[in-house]
Amino acid sequence: MGRVEGKVAFITGAARGQGRSHAVRLAEEGADIIAVDLCEDIPTLGYALARPEDLEETANLVGKTGRRIVTAKADVRKADSLRAALDAGLAEFGRLDIVVAQAGIAGMKGEPQYQAWCDVIDTNLIGTINAIQVALPHLRSGASVIATGSTAAMMDTSKTDQPGRDLGGIAYVHSKRALSAYVHDLATHLAPHGIRLNVVHPTNCNTPMLQSEPMYRSFRPDLEHPTRADAEPVFGVQQAMPISYIEPEDISNAIVYLASEEARYVTGMQLRVDGGGYLKWYDHHL
Repeated sequence: MGRVEGKVAFITGAARGQGRSHAVRLAEEGADIIAVDLCEDIPTLGYALARPEDLEETANLVGKTGRRIVTAKADVRKADSLRAALDAGLAEFGRLDIVVAQAGIAGMKGEPQYQAWCDVIDTNLIGTINAIQVALPHLRSGASVIATGSTAAMMDTSKTDQPGRDLGGIAYVHSKRALSAYVHDLATHLAPHGIRLNVVHPTNCNTPMLQSEPMYRSFRPDLEHPTRADAEPVFGVQQAMPISYIEPEDISNAIVYLASEEARYVTGMQLRVDGGGYLKWYDHHL
């Protein structure tokens, strides 16, 4: 029997990267999946987002585990869009036990700058709130809600921020910090109802968001058009462990734990899966 056998998981940003990995791992452990993704680009970003065929591949991979999946193209920035997608899944499965608010973007080097700020906040912060709030009426005691933060949210970036810094990058940190506070406060409110809420904070993760030119330029501002080969050695400076980045599966394993009965009394947690990235930052900023 799987660790989340018979449960139903609602996952945003499920077409590729971490979201796809979470969908497949939860399905491997016995969950049916409601998977949503925007499946189109956001103009301010300098990298491509998932496509409908990516979401179809997530469905294929979940199907190979023997579990069922309902997919929908939905925009986390719009609560009505998410609600319609969730309702379609509920019509099929009749229950909801797990919410994984995974959808997120990085606005590093986004143009125009102020719009990049808005797009990142609307997706990462408002999108997380929307995903959780459309799910809340359907959650019962024993349910688990998990949001994706970032190790960057745990750091006091005021010590490193400089005037004129890329607004899209600042928005990313701000959005992850704000959603972490939101989940913490909501966890306190919902604990008496037996509903658990936690945040997982990854370090650099090997997904298309990390492996993109805007991210490479953030790590290698000394180069006009840095490549993956230029950036990868620098990725490793953020972790205390000798790694450049983690894999989506490393986060998925934490998601499965927090969704399972093994974590039945774990709530309000800010769980870092960061190769010691926070430890290294803290040590350098004492």
